[in-house]
Amino acid sequence: MSKRFFVTTLAFLVSGSLAFAQTTAQPEAKKEGEAKAEAKAADKAPRLTIVEPVKDYGTIPRGDKLDWSFVVKNTGNADLQIISAKPGCGCTVADFDKVIKAGETGKVSAHVDTTNFSGPIAKSVTLETNDPNTPTAQLTIHAVVKPYVEAYPAGFVRYNLLQGDTDAQAVTLYSEEDEPFTITKVEVPVDWIKADYKKVDDPSQIAPGVGRQGQAQYRFNITVGGPSAKIGPIAEKIKITTSSKHSPEYFVSVSGVIRPTFRIEPTGVNFGEVAPADSAATRVITLHSNNMKTPEVFTVTKAESSTPLVTTSVKAGANKGDYEVTLQIAKDAKPGDLDGTVKISTSDKMTPVVTVPVRGTIKGAGAPAAAKASK
Repeated sequence: MSKRFFVTTLAFLVSGSLAFAQTTAQPEAKKEGEAKAEAKAADKAPRLTIVEPVKDYGTIPRGDKLDWSFVVKNTGNADLQIISAKPGCGCTVADFDKVIKAGETGKVSAHVDTTNFSGPIAKSVTLETNDPNTPTAQLTIHAVVKPYVEAYPAGFVRYNLLQGDTDAQAVTLYSEEDEPFTITKVEVPVDWIKADYKKVDDPSQIAPGVGRQGQAQYRFNITVGGPSAKIGPIAEKIKITTSSKHSPEYFVSVSGVIRPTFRIEPTGVNFGEVAPADSAATRVITLHSNNMKTPEVFTVTKAESSTPLVTTSVKAGANKGDYEVTLQIAKDAKPGDLDGTVKISTSDKMTPVVTVPVRGTIKGAGAPAAAKASK
């Protein structure tokens, strides 16, 4: 009896121990499997490889447009994502492949316009990727930009003019070409810019230390302004066609501003609702010459109102070229709306007459004063 009990108990204990061991081993096996899966996933990642991170164009003529597609490889085992391609100053990105499959290649296309550069340049594009080891990388375009045609002292002229006035400045074009240098055509953008040129024959007029020795130089006289020039900023370019094989076209920039000959403030008068005896019934228009050299040549000769409701008077200001035109609501003006103009005559050739609109509403003021006098 006791022997059977012992055997039964022993069997029960052994089976329980095995069950417990199996139960304990299952989570451990699960953890081990998960760890292996995570390790395998960690091994799966993209890898950025740039075939040629730097493109060197060597010496190029200024004005050349540089376009280059950098080859990008994904040598990893997961999709490579190019999150962004940020160009540096003077460089633009035409397009780029946003996703590159494992084992495949993609491109990042960059563009550089060398028109405004001279000498050695290095223009870059910064890539941002999902490569855990190389989250950023840089692509660079190198070149030495040579101006085969250039202007002395500079390739631009700048003007500050009063409307109607003209001014002339000169630049000299020279070349680094081996072949004879000539000007074949000159094109101006507007009729108020003139560009006359001639070959420099006098050795004393040759621009010093520039251009190839013995090469021809051309002096350009650039005249800007005149009656047809409009008030506002100047932003134009003169196109010069040359015999240069490297730089057949050269542009001289013309910039600056054309200012009005005089300033008027305000350009319109609104009296609002006013009685003839109110202080607001008097307004002053000021005119100021913009001629800094000879402001006294500007004068105001007269001011005429289109309505009898407003009288005018003119007097010179404290400074040369300054004038004041006083507008006054007439003392006998009857109540009602005021809608007229004041014409101011000046000595200015461009704007001899300026018209100022005048508005307002005249209210009655005689009744209260009469009532007060009868008391």
